Amino acid sequence: MVSFLKIAIEAARAAGVLLRDNFGKAKDVNEFHAHDIKLDLDVRSQQLITGILLEAFPDHAIYGEEGIAGNQESPYQWIVDPIDGTVNYFYGIPHFCISIALRHEGKMILGVILDPMRNELWQVSEGGPALLNGQPIEVSKRAQLSDAVLSVGFAKSKASINTGLPVFEKMVVRARKCRLMGSAALDLAYVASGRLDAYIESSVNLWDIAAGQMLVEAAGGICTTAPHADHPDKLSINANNGVINLEID
Repeated sequence: MVSFLKIAIEAARAAGVLLRDNFGKAKDVNEFHAHDIKLDLDVRSQQLITGILLEAFPDHAIYGEEGIAGNQESPYQWIVDPIDGTVNYFYGIPHFCISIALRHEGKMILGVILDPMRNELWQVSEGGPALLNGQPIEVSKRAQLSDAVLSVGFAKSKASINTGLPVFEKMVVRARKCRLMGSAALDLAYVASGRLDAYIESSVNLWDIAAGQMLVEAAGGICTTAPHADHPDKLSINANNGVINLEID
């Protein structure tokens, strides 16, 4: 496990250098979508991460936002988001991260999230504590929704808006503050660190949340996921400190 974690951190930091060095510069756009952007740097970041992981573990599988690589029959599968918060990154908003998780025979055993702009590295291994820059972290103790700061995310598809907007409208009048921050992995890292009390979203990808879910649970919170009703490759997620009553129902 130590070698897995060491290589995951090495890969995340290498990608972090790439992203930090190119932050604020003109960027090559591979695809413009109505509500998303695909950058050449997404591909380059994943290729860099993939190269480091497969050099160390050539028989492992890679499953990432920018495609798959390696031995897809392997019981070890690395789950990679090379830039979580690409739109933020493209617009010069310094709130994005690299997320790397390792799954063994279907069970998450390791997670790493790096915010290269703030030099914040979160890490967790199966059975171990959640750490931020080497120091243990834990979720908040706030139990009252009126005291809470929440992140409520939703994509801009009609289905996601129809699901997410009512939750946001309900929370924004009851919680102290609601945020839409643009990076699911950092939202989860912030819940694990006690900065946010909860993060709710109806449609995310596995690579967005794989590492962060482990962090929240290791930091004492709870994280509930379920397949999206209309998109089986998407997940809904509710991550919180385990004591707050979100009053969603």
